[in-house]
Amino acid sequence: MIMVTGVNGQLASRTLAELNERGVTALGGSRTPTGTQRRLDFDDPATIDLTGVATLVLVSAGYAEDDQVIARHRALLDAAGRAGVAQVIYTSLTGAGDHLGFALAHRVTEQMIRAGGLAWTILRNGLYAELFGALLAWTPDGLESAFGAGALSAVARADLAAAAAVVASEPTAHAGRVYELVGNPITAPGIAERLGTTHRTIGLDEYRARLLGDAGMLPFQPPMLASIATGVRHGFLDNTSPDLARLLGRPLTDPLTVAADTAASTRPGRH
Repeated sequence: MIMVTGVNGQLASRTLAELNERGVTALGGSRTPTGTQRRLDFDDPATIDLTGVATLVLVSAGYAEDDQVIARHRALLDAAGRAGVAQVIYTSLTGAGDHLGFALAHRVTEQMIRAGGLAWTILRNGLYAELFGALLAWTPDGLESAFGAGALSAVARADLAAAAAVVASEPTAHAGRVYELVGNPITAPGIAERLGTTHRTIGLDEYRARLLGDAGMLPFQPPMLASIATGVRHGFLDNTSPDLARLLGRPLTDPLTVAADTAASTRPGRH
């Protein structure tokens, strides 16, 4: 049996849906399960039940500080070893993102997986095109961001979910592989042009100040988002790879369209 963790999240839920559409039997796990989902609370290791699971798709529990994320992943991997799981498929971070503020937890998790004695596959996911579009801010004059003219090899979330489903459907064929799952480079000015508007670049200091002044932000989020901005701005996230298209066996979803649609959906007065 295949289990996908974190199925209340967008990537995991789409991965589970992709598996079901392929006629592959899979079960979802969640801290707050519904229906046939199994309860998986990484913060309560004694409750983690992986009985009958042969292939575990570990969708990163990355919405926290590094120590908490790593502890969660360690608890799940320990449970996988005890339950006799055969293979772990982990949704990690693109290799070009080692400088990002949330990379460390991914790399430590990769190390734990490699040392754990189970078969494994690492899916090094690029940043979502949806995220890139959502991080652009609207002003009366158009879009603005701290990305400058730097390019991001953004990827549609749906493509990453489809790739995870491909690997989970035939896990042994992908054992011991590390895949770089990135899309085609796009830029903030390119998104603005697609939307028929302009893009203005703000300084990283101004961007960080805005993030720190946002009462809705959790403490780890401002440095995480600032690291994405400087990484894109200075050309560290425009890497390319054929891995995703090869896994999918089709052209990639256009990330520029996805990012532009996301940005357009946040435009004031569109409703």
